[in-house]
Amino acid sequence: QVQLVESGGGLVQAGGSLRLSCAASGIILRINVIGWYRQAPGKRRELVAALPSNGSTDYPDSVKGRFTISGDNAKNTMYLQMNNLKPEDTAVYYCHVVSLYGREYWGQGTQVTVSS
Repeated sequence: QVQLVESGGGLVQAGGSLRLSCAASGIILRINVIGWYRQAPGKRRELVAALPSNGSTDYPDSVKGRFTISGDNAKNTMYLQMNNLKPEDTAVYYCHVVSLYGREYWGQGTQVTVSS
């Protein structure tokens, strides 16, 4: 069973940057889409970045222009670069991978806290 392990979360002041990493413990065949989600206390989990196999990234308006998703196949690792962070970005962030076979993988989550 391939596992996703996230790192890079932490405490940052508003306006700062963080880069989250998500490393897969093995090879995931035929990836359809990779993505990052977040969940703030009392709120539903929401998608913040997606990168389908066709290469067309997708971001909600709340993070567009500030967040960038990328992947490194050679390292089995995906990233989320977050710039100009705001207090409302505070949440637990999860990486997510879906294969063409419909199998889903989730990371354990990493806390991001943005102070004002």
